Amino acid sequence: MAVTLKPGWSKPSTILFASEIPANEIALNYAIAQAKEFGANLILFHAYDTLVVAASETSGIRYYDYAAAARAEIHHLEPLANRVREAGVRCETVVRPGLAADQILGLLREREVDRIVMGTHSPGPIGKLLVGSVAEAVLRSANVPVFLIGPATVDGAYRDYATRTILCAASLHQTTPVVARFAADMAVRHNARLILQHIIQPQERSDVLAGRSIEQIEADMLALIPVDLKEKITVQTIVVPGDPTEELLYQAKAQQADLIVMGAQGASAFAAIARQGVVYKVLAHSLCPVMTLSPPVLAACGVVYDKEHPAEVFIAGVL
Repeated sequence: MAVTLKPGWSKPSTILFASEIPANEIALNYAIAQAKEFGANLILFHAYDTLVVAASETSGIRYYDYAAAARAEIHHLEPLANRVREAGVRCETVVRPGLAADQILGLLREREVDRIVMGTHSPGPIGKLLVGSVAEAVLRSANVPVFLIGPATVDGAYRDYATRTILCAASLHQTTPVVARFAADMAVRHNARLILQHIIQPQERSDVLAGRSIEQIEADMLALIPVDLKEKITVQTIVVPGDPTEELLYQAKAQQADLIVMGAQGASAFAAIARQGVVYKVLAHSLCPVMTLSPPVLAACGVVYDKEHPAEVFIAGVL
């Protein structure tokens, strides 16, 4: 499969930071660091669903003041914008009324954005979603890569936010060439080490191995990286049986990964509510950021989905 990636996905010119109020400080720090690294513009975006109620001086009738509501939200974001500008990054503030996920996706259709940076959160055992409904909707539907900072992510200030090791969830599935190629592009941009990890679930071990050894599969996985990129980076392949979530998190910690790259066509609303999706579990516990490629991104790169693997049960890059 010929893989075509937009250059801006690995070297962004415009980054959208989806901000809550108060902002996720760690996520903001990552957004500023990436904008500085690539000389990118940073859009501080916030969607709000509260309206300022005002009373007419003449009639006393209460009404919704849309302009006042927008001014209030911009005022809340101004300290963040000042921090961004003080860091030497070009910054634009955009606020819109409405549901956050809808407004973020709407802005992507209107503007040239190369990457989204946003935080996720875990609302607890009685919460609706493990990563939050806004992040869940965006990582499934965005037409650009989404850089996600989960609740366990460590602030990268101690290493100046450098990306030295990238862990990519890889398999022999049809989406994997896109995911692996993107991870390789990222590794080249950051001069980082790339680890391709293929996880075999116990019940699938006999079918996946099919007379081959783990060492043979590891050797075959090197073919996922184009020769021109392979010459520029260090690539390591790891094949292990086990639980996808546990093995990804273990290797991320053991290899001191600074970023996990995953496909996300298995990320569905059903999977999030049921808490069965690998993407959601990894986001909830990963110590480093996770970058996801949504079904629209994968489709734009030429992926034609196999109907045998419905999105609700299959996670890109993980068998």
